[in-house]
Amino acid sequence: MADNVLVSSINEWLVDQALCEPDIVSMFEGLCHRLYGIGIPVSRARLTWPTLHPLFQAETILWNRGGGTRFEQFVHQETMSDAWLQSPMKHMMEHDLTVLRRRLDGPDMLLDFPILEEVLEMGFTDYLVVTTDFAGKAGSGHHKRRGIIVTWCADRPGGFTNNEIESLQKIQRRFAVACKTVVQARISNNIVETYLGKQAGKRVMSGEIRRGDGSKTNAIVWYSDLRNSTAMADTMPGDEYLNLLNNYFECTAGPVIEAGGEVLDFIGDGVLAIFPFDDGKEKENAIRAATSALKASIVAQEKCNEARKKAGLVAFKFGIGLNAGSLMFGNIGVPQRLAFSVIGPTVNEVARIESLTKVIGKNVLVTREVATLDKSAWVSLGEHTLSGVSQKVELFTLAADEKHDSPGVLRSINQILPKEKSTRIN
Repeated sequence: MADNVLVSSINEWLVDQALCEPDIVSMFEGLCHRLYGIGIPVSRARLTWPTLHPLFQAETILWNRGGGTRFEQFVHQETMSDAWLQSPMKHMMEHDLTVLRRRLDGPDMLLDFPILEEVLEMGFTDYLVVTTDFAGKAGSGHHKRRGIIVTWCADRPGGFTNNEIESLQKIQRRFAVACKTVVQARISNNIVETYLGKQAGKRVMSGEIRRGDGSKTNAIVWYSDLRNSTAMADTMPGDEYLNLLNNYFECTAGPVIEAGGEVLDFIGDGVLAIFPFDDGKEKENAIRAATSALKASIVAQEKCNEARKKAGLVAFKFGIGLNAGSLMFGNIGVPQRLAFSVIGPTVNEVARIESLTKVIGKNVLVTREVATLDKSAWVSLGEHTLSGVSQKVELFTLAADEKHDSPGVLRSINQILPKEKSTRIN
């Protein structure tokens, strides 16, 4: 039986946790150890909460006494799995229950959900699910709930006592208060990073929210644009064009993010991204990352178009421009509606460089500053005039006959980039 004084000590510890913005995994692990420490026979526990994230629907932490703690994320699914349809949680949400208990030994044993058979085989004697809604009162339907669900399992013969169940419910309410702070912060970060990008999101969350807030930075700037987008938008059904757009963004913005770049904006069907750097070594790394993303983008385009053609869908092309230089990274707009983006000549130039890909007939164009790091991989196309820029800019494209680390990249570049006479970097 849990002692009230000992339960109170855990509650006080939870108050301290709520005040210091803890790591939710460590906090849940600490709670489980403390519960077992005061005599409540918790042998396995799972904490679950819904989240707002473009990839994940829910997050969960699984603790096993003596077996470690594991954090997991569950992706969005168009259809509900059989496991969910037959789960105690779904039953609780449908019937607006906050507590569900099943004894797994003795004459009162009840195995009315498939998961209970598995839990019984693990050697547990009691299964308790407690939900705590952040709003204080659960709404109808699981999609409206914003709170936590905790599954507590015991391995002692006879399971939990009534007193222990009461203690677990009281402790979970305090625990939910601490979780609410952490979960809401995680959701805020998810939303900010999804719509602003990781670096911009961090700056906004750290307090850079006024117009004009920002700083100068150096970066490799990426700009890509979809070919013939106006004609396709006018002739294709809306859902097909939306699918094509998402395929295009996956081939461009996807590799940028994978390479460590920051996607700042989707300007219609254009992608604006940066690879920031400070010193010379970081600049080299930024160029390598941007070049890697560029090559991966070409390969992704080829694979995606092959799949689209097999499915009877329209293929697509795009151009990419890379530029290097300083820019202003910060808030622009009006006080009531701001955007965290980059401005400056480097940004203006990269958009104009990309637009020249249509004129020159190359899918990729970069400046000398980008090409110089790996001279063998690029060929010069000479100096060109950029609209609104007084001085001509020397532009480079990938060397179609250059051997790359990946045979797939070489084949993609040879097939996609038109051949023309050009000059290597001296």
